[in-house]
Amino acid sequence: MYLFPLDFLNYSFLLHAHSHVAMLGWVYLIVYFLVVRFFIPKEKRQKPIYKRLFWLTEFSVIGMMIAFPIQGYALFSIIFSTMHILLSYVFCRLVWKDCSKEKSPAERLLLTSILFMILSTLGVWCLGPAVSTLGKQSAFYQIAIQFFLHFQFNGWFILAILALFLKQFPDKIDKVKFKRFYFLMIVSTLLTVCFPVRWFIGNDILSYINGLGVLIQLVAFIHFYKMLKPQICHYKSTLDKTTKIVYGLAFCSLILKVGIQLLTIFPNLAEVSHQIRNFVIGFIHLTTLGIITGFLFGILLQNKMLSANSSTLKIGVKCFILGYILTEVLLFLQGWFFFFGEASIPGYFQSILIFSILLVLGLVLMMSSIIRRNLYCHIK
Repeated sequence: MYLFPLDFLNYSFLLHAHSHVAMLGWVYLIVYFLVVRFFIPKEKRQKPIYKRLFWLTEFSVIGMMIAFPIQGYALFSIIFSTMHILLSYVFCRLVWKDCSKEKSPAERLLLTSILFMILSTLGVWCLGPAVSTLGKQSAFYQIAIQFFLHFQFNGWFILAILALFLKQFPDKIDKVKFKRFYFLMIVSTLLTVCFPVRWFIGNDILSYINGLGVLIQLVAFIHFYKMLKPQICHYKSTLDKTTKIVYGLAFCSLILKVGIQLLTIFPNLAEVSHQIRNFVIGFIHLTTLGIITGFLFGILLQNKMLSANSSTLKIGVKCFILGYILTEVLLFLQGWFFFFGEASIPGYFQSILIFSILLVLGLVLMMSSIIRRNLYCHIK
């Protein structure tokens, strides 16, 4: 759109479609599938309700994918978005009822992530009253959106994928070390919501609370590492090279995320973190493409749901990772240029387009590998 302006398309409407389909289509639906696969006992997950609920949720995502580019936030896109939220409540209820009652670390993380998902939707329900009383430019409206996004990404998605990751460990996790990580992680997630709220409310106390939250988050992930350290060498020895690379991407992205959040302790960096759009997009992609997608691909590869023996899939994974790294470097580099008052990087938008094509190419190759594998199995 920046290189070839198309008058018949509304750029902000396309962005709404992109963000909703990425979050509620890709991430939500694959987490749905993996949660049912790993946490719901076989006799319960075979109930028709899980399949029907999945396809109803898929229908709501397709509705958003069509409605948002045409009308943005309007009648039909709101209907499909609301439908997705209501269906997610049904999913939460089913998982809470049918989930294994082991109370293992993975189960506790999963159930907590579900509570965060429900909590996040309070922000959505506040949007209507915010618009009708104060308008879309009001602090109330903006805080409601940020509340939803914060607890979706940092509460529901991050904790759910960590729960799925812990489920892959054959040996039991040290419960004492897990409790430290678990408690600190919940506290940091609750405290760091003050960071986006601070953008719209000029109160320094919110900055101090966020600073405490990001420090607690750092300590939480130090405990997370200590918790997994006794098993990590044996665990790595069971993985193939492609799976190791993908998990490595996820962990490096997680470390970067924690490091970037630590930088928000400094007031000048906290201020520009949301004012410079490149930083915002770079951080969102760091979370969605690096951490969340990285862990999800790792789990799929580890459990042979994606075939690590396929040369097409291996090339696809490498294309995706290369596209992700190059776009991230370019986004943050351009952000720093703006921070120091410099102009745009020459050929910035052309480069972003080319590097983004690598992401799409990687996904197409992975999809073709999956389709070929399924056709082969069907014929066989």
